[in-house]
Amino acid sequence: MTTTPHSAVGGSQPLLHQKGEVVQEFGTVKQFPIGLSYEARIYSCQRLNQLLADTQILYGLYKKHHWLMRGATFYQLHLVLDKHAGEQLDIVDALAERVQTLGGVAVGDPRHVAEITSVPRPPDGVEEVPAMLSRLLEAHETILAAAHDAAARAAGLGDDGTNDLLVSQVIRTGELQAWFLAEHLVDTPLVRA
Repeated sequence: MTTTPHSAVGGSQPLLHQKGEVVQEFGTVKQFPIGLSYEARIYSCQRLNQLLADTQILYGLYKKHHWLMRGATFYQLHLVLDKHAGEQLDIVDALAERVQTLGGVAVGDPRHVAEITSVPRPPDGVEEVPAMLSRLLEAHETILAAAHDAAARAAGLGDDGTNDLLVSQVIRTGELQAWFLAEHLVDTPLVRA
């Protein structure tokens, strides 16, 4: 009796190296019965994917700066940056799920993200701490400006779900994080006795 590799392992061998057809192109939306027009859904998916790409880059910047932090405030900033990174990762997931809910295709491949992000690439090396914090603030401002605009336009198109996500998570979290970072860049005078 001859055994094949498939039968040699009791039929539990994974079928490896499979290839498949692309069943939905990036930049398209399929119809879902969610009470929103095609125009509203395609607009929101485009804006959400841009914010998703930028937020993935912001998350990466937070992790990079978390790892490379230095100086007298190392411990505090190391913890704050890691906390902020975790919050941004939650936003990444929420944005991607909203794109999918609208019938779109969320940008997920890091190479695709790098192609469409609006956030400038940092140097590969280590910058001074104020420069790292400023870079994070600039990324936040880019995302916040786009999120404010997208939220208002989504609301105008009747896409309350996208508006709510952008306002309640992207904008509120981003503004709070920007405040925390900006306060680390304040030059406080010495207290004299």
